[in-house]
Amino acid sequence: MSGSTGGLFARKLTLRTYFENAGGLKDGAPVTLEGVTIGTVTHVRVVPARNPYPVEATLSVGHEYLRDIHTDSTASIAQAGVLGDAFVDIDSTHASGPPPEENAELRPSGSPSLQDVIRTSQISIQEINDLTRKIETLMDSLNSKRGVVGELINDPTMAKKVEKMADDLGTITAAISSGKGSLGKLVNDDTLYTRANTAIDKFSAIATDLDNGKGTAGKLLKDETLYDNLNSTVSNANQLLAEVNAGKGTLGKLSKDPAFAQKLDDTVSRLDSILKGIDEGKGTLGQLAQNRTLYDHVDQTADQAQQLIAGMRQDPKKYLVIRLKMF
Repeated sequence: MSGSTGGLFARKLTLRTYFENAGGLKDGAPVTLEGVTIGTVTHVRVVPARNPYPVEATLSVGHEYLRDIHTDSTASIAQAGVLGDAFVDIDSTHASGPPPEENAELRPSGSPSLQDVIRTSQISIQEINDLTRKIETLMDSLNSKRGVVGELINDPTMAKKVEKMADDLGTITAAISSGKGSLGKLVNDDTLYTRANTAIDKFSAIATDLDNGKGTAGKLLKDETLYDNLNSTVSNANQLLAEVNAGKGTLGKLSKDPAFAQKLDDTVSRLDSILKGIDEGKGTLGQLAQNRTLYDHVDQTADQAQQLIAGMRQDPKKYLVIRLKMF
């Protein structure tokens, strides 16, 4: 008379919800809340104006369960087992709104219907069938000696080659493990590690010296005076180049003044002519440079002059005679 499914004297609350598909839902189907039956479905009909959710389900729930239902609760069509009857399940797990009023509408949840489950199952079965066919094709290829794996399974020669490769690899691994060869020394010899560690220590010391401002590179990093000097040198070089480009100074005139360049070229030409004449033995300097006899005479004369000066120093009276005449 006053059961939760809607007795004669039970207080009831009417709610409505709309679904995309009825999924076998019928009048009189149970309405549950978190798995507990709280009412029944009083009417199921199609309302085309509510497309894309045209199926309207009118729910009648017990008034005493109102505190557990909220305006943001959701409703879904569930199945009692794979082939069981459909019913409406209300979910208030994440709902926090106020209790609904009479004829309030609950939002449908995205729970899949039985048709969706069957459709998904058919797709999964089709994919399994495709995978089975691919496995069968692969097994046929392996049994027919096609591909490397097929030859490996069916060809004894290929198997022997792979076995020999495995033996060779084992030999190489054993040699490396015993310290033979470059790789073996690299793996087992601590000398390389020690050298690498020493090199790292040296690099660390160099980095420390640089950070402390030691050496030229360190001063370049830390000493602002050296930086200022370099900056000043660069500025002076830029100024010098600017003056040269402006035609100032000897270099500037040489690069910009054609007359000065011509004079310098004439001077170089004359000097080259003089040197050429000396090389050809022309003039006194040329004869002195090229004529051996003249050089010997000059050398002999210089030697005799030195002897004369030495003799005069030793015995001046021999060479100097002073005569006095009295009138």
